[in-house]
Amino acid sequence: MSEASEVERWQKRFSAPGYAFGKAPNAFLEAQANLLRPGQRALAVADGEGRNGVWLAEQGLDVLAIDFSGAGLAKARALAAERSVTLRTELADVTTWRWPAEAFDVIAAIFIFVEPAERPAFFNNLKRALKPGGLLFMQGYRPAQLNYRTGGPPHAERMYTRAILQEGFGDMAALDIREHDSVISEGTAHVGLSALIDLVARK
Repeated sequence: MSEASEVERWQKRFSAPGYAFGKAPNAFLEAQANLLRPGQRALAVADGEGRNGVWLAEQGLDVLAIDFSGAGLAKARALAAERSVTLRTELADVTTWRWPAEAFDVIAAIFIFVEPAERPAFFNNLKRALKPGGLLFMQGYRPAQLNYRTGGPPHAERMYTRAILQEGFGDMAALDIREHDSVISEGTAHVGLSALIDLVARK
């Protein structure tokens, strides 16, 4: 799928009534609350309608949410206003954005699937944007997700495996990768048994 049609697809999805993935944060991200500190700078990558960025802001973090869908970011700002928190937003494609160096204490990259050819640069940008000691939280689907069809892209090559994440983030100071099949309920878009992989890494 071309980049333009991909943006169009998400614009259409986020322009529909309601929140496709719900307003609650991703459960894996929420489980990392004890690692967060008020005042930290956070980046919510491809944050769509803002559920994760807004939750990070509710924990007292200074959050920038980026996404390539203006419709998604409009909903993110509305959700932030509803929750009485400040959320900075920027229209950005993760593959072409000018990633700042050593700018964030926390980066959340939840359910983001770039093309395999773009993956090395994306992973390097995530690492580069973290401050020394900064934390990266990622959750994605494993190829076994194609058996469940409860969310995610219909392409196994865009999903993650332990080997892919170890190769991409093995140079981090600390790395914890967990594979599991779990039932998730995120709006209407992610519902049911899912083949997941979680990563928590420290620079």
